Amino acid sequence: MNRNILLLALSQAAMVTTISLFIASSALVGGQLAAPDLATVPLAVQYLGTLLTLYPAARLMQRFGRRAIFFGGALIGAIGLAGATFGIKTGSFVVFAAAGLLIGVFGAVGQYYRFAAVESVAPSKKSLAISWTLTGGLLAAIAGPTLARWTKDALQPDFFASFLTLTGIALLAAALATGLRLPPMTRRENSQAQRSWAAIASNPRLVMAIFAGVAGYAVMGLLMAATPLAMASSRFDFAQTAIVIQWHVVAMFAPSFFTGALIQRIGVLPVMLLGCLLNLASIGVSLSGSELWRFELALILLGVGWNFLYVGATALLT
Repeated sequence: MNRNILLLALSQAAMVTTISLFIASSALVGGQLAAPDLATVPLAVQYLGTLLTLYPAARLMQRFGRRAIFFGGALIGAIGLAGATFGIKTGSFVVFAAAGLLIGVFGAVGQYYRFAAVESVAPSKKSLAISWTLTGGLLAAIAGPTLARWTKDALQPDFFASFLTLTGIALLAAALATGLRLPPMTRRENSQAQRSWAAIASNPRLVMAIFAGVAGYAVMGLLMAATPLAMASSRFDFAQTAIVIQWHVVAMFAPSFFTGALIQRIGVLPVMLLGCLLNLASIGVSLSGSELWRFELALILLGVGWNFLYVGATALLT
């Protein structure tokens, strides 16, 4: 593993720790600060921030390079997390929800870590580079939920210490970005970047990658927002919720050790189809009951399915 891949894997860990803890806690915090009907608004705003940032971030990377944008995205995320911390401390739902927009910027920029990894290795190793970068999520699987359990009640009000700590983690991601030594975009890459929207949209590999992204993130966003609220309604405590989220994050990234090799062996489309089937199985388990093991199994299936779609989509685009 070269220097860039290591730094990108650690950056991935920092980003996923931040986003996973926000997903696990934002609806609970939102429910404390506002009416239950508004509990999921902060998470929706975070996803909106990601959506609005993805394209501008790509354009800025073409102009200023990936390292500068990785640094800036993490720094904006730290500002957003500091804002969320302030919103929790002051009891302001509006501030907490608005902070999600900046946290979403960090999440969007982090989507490009895997593409930077591809640029750091030979073409024959691109799937493995993607997989190794995503294994940074395994560190997040340990750090995020464990951090949530340790810090939830450390300072009052609840989750104040959690978001204060996440601010430091985002700053760490910014520091990691300064150590990257990424190659500049080649002339071929710059030429491709200037293609018209019609030419881009007619690319079947892009269409398939977009489908994979929609399938993976739509199901994950719904179940990850609903699960903490459903578990609270079923009278499970937050420690149990954190463990369920932990298993989910492990399932999202543990397959990265073999997903790249699996794609090389059976092809990218069969792997992506398997990811869709696992997503359907996750939905079925979620609808079948509210026992703890069902929550765990549903999110494990969801995590593995997301990994197959995520790595597959990246392989299609690189």
